[in-house]
Amino acid sequence: MNTRQGTEAAGGGQFQRVGEQSRPVVAFFLDGRPASALLGDTVLTAVLTQARSVRRNEFSQQPRAGFCVMGACQDCWMKTADGRTVRACSTPIAPGMQLLSGVAQETP
Repeated sequence: MNTRQGTEAAGGGQFQRVGEQSRPVVAFFLDGRPASALLGDTVLTAVLTQARSVRRNEFSQQPRAGFCVMGACQDCWMKTADGRTVRACSTPIAPGMQLLSGVAQETP
């Protein structure tokens, strides 16, 4: 995976797949919208291939996209539609998962 250049203005994801794509597709929902990931992706990877951030900071309201990517920093917590909180960097995406970022979707 590579960080994509210039996607903020285009409304694209923070990550772009550049390699292996042969795993089965997993459908999930991000802020009520259908999205897809690959089987074995973490929630963080799944979300950042679709969006620029995973959540908003509860104090500054600034968008956050994870930090340590290993479960130590607490920066990637996301809510699910049923009220659970998951650590995006270490939680595998699951079929039908409904994730809420709290980040307004930007229009291109």
